[in-house]
Amino acid sequence: MLELIKTFLFLFAVIDPLGSVPVYLEATKHFGIKSKRRIALKASLIALCVLLFFIIIGQVIMETMSITMSAFQISGGVILFLFALTMVFGGGKPEEEKHLIKDYDHVTVFPIAIPSIASPGAIMAVVLLTDNHIYSFWQQLSTTLIMTMVIIVTCIILLVANRIQHRIGETGIIVISKVMGLILASFAIQNILDGVKSYFAL
Repeated sequence: MLELIKTFLFLFAVIDPLGSVPVYLEATKHFGIKSKRRIALKASLIALCVLLFFIIIGQVIMETMSITMSAFQISGGVILFLFALTMVFGGGKPEEEKHLIKDYDHVTVFPIAIPSIASPGAIMAVVLLTDNHIYSFWQQLSTTLIMTMVIIVTCIILLVANRIQHRIGETGIIVISKVMGLILASFAIQNILDGVKSYFAL
């Protein structure tokens, strides 16, 4: 049970649902309530499909290219760490992704679904957490279900995004995003250490 809770908290941190709220609000500001709800549901579904795709064949692609899991753990940890640094020291995930909004007709896919929800960090995380050589089928299935739960929570948060912004403000959302970044940085360093340990058989 403790492992499941840890996995949920980690995926919640890396997907960062609250950090997607300002992006969603900015991207949908010209739409009516019904359209906003449709965009939130569709964007969450697209993000879920993207992450499922990498869970299913991400490792197959790696092994076809002769990339060891140790190398992927280290590189993934470095990328996750850099991603975490942008959350902690940067202008914040919300402000950075707002500038990616160019076409309001396609905001569902970009930037809401990708890269706001299904971010590079989230993709790396789900591949690392479903390593076929480390985790059993049932462990991978539980991770997939937990990831799905996080996406559902993300969708619910987007559906009530206007209320969230009104209550805690964009500054509050950025503060929470930075805390998530600290948690993610710690996990990233742990992945790098595990990769080094595995490669050198320590």
